[in-house]
Amino acid sequence: MKYIIEIATSDFLTTKSAVEGGADRIELCANLAEGGTTPSYAHIKKCREAFDILIYPIIRSRGGDFLYTKDEFEIMINDVKLCKELGCDGVVIGLLNMDGTIDIARTAQLIELAYPLGVTFHRAFDRGKDPFEAMEQLIEIGCERILTSGQKPSVVDGVDLVAELNKKGDDRIIIMPGSGVRKENIKMLAEKTGCVEFHSSLRSKIKSPMQFMHPAFANPIAIGSEESYMNNEISPDEVRALKNVVNQIN
Repeated sequence: MKYIIEIATSDFLTTKSAVEGGADRIELCANLAEGGTTPSYAHIKKCREAFDILIYPIIRSRGGDFLYTKDEFEIMINDVKLCKELGCDGVVIGLLNMDGTIDIARTAQLIELAYPLGVTFHRAFDRGKDPFEAMEQLIEIGCERILTSGQKPSVVDGVDLVAELNKKGDDRIIIMPGSGVRKENIKMLAEKTGCVEFHSSLRSKIKSPMQFMHPAFANPIAIGSEESYMNNEISPDEVRALKNVVNQIN
């Protein structure tokens, strides 16, 4: 069984670490603390030039909900075009209507625009009303995969729904568990769901190498101090450990 590990990264350095650790695919993001927003043109370009790996930038113009205005959708259209121009392998999208259904018309438009790039529908899916109806709609319009935690904050709690989605998807679409995937639970998730692709961020923080720290921001509880003096980190060893566990599953 060939398992695929996708790592969500937040900048060039975390992407480099994920690649060093053996990630199979990168969900390239900015602002992961907000669930991920579209990285800059220069960020995408630098990663595409530096790394020989599947790269799927997230197409999300802001944090918050997944109900987008006409102007925000136009931004997404242009970001998809840029990802194609830069040679990305796919994009990650997620749009909802006010009533919790998938915004099928605009999702289909982005999928068509992205072609032949692959398209993942992200965890906006978990905020939707009817996951089975949503899955069928996404299959019909040609979506490649769904990233889901089984409509729970952690995929460990949503594992039964993920398993049912994967069974009913019946190889017509890839169901990719995410949110809380770790080396300690990935074997269980693989065995219970039957899924072969998994998504994880493996996020941690590392102290800034700055020698001077302004005293007004040195206190950890001071507003803005974490942003100034703690940087995002992904350990290549943690990525390797995640891969090693799934590679040992019979």
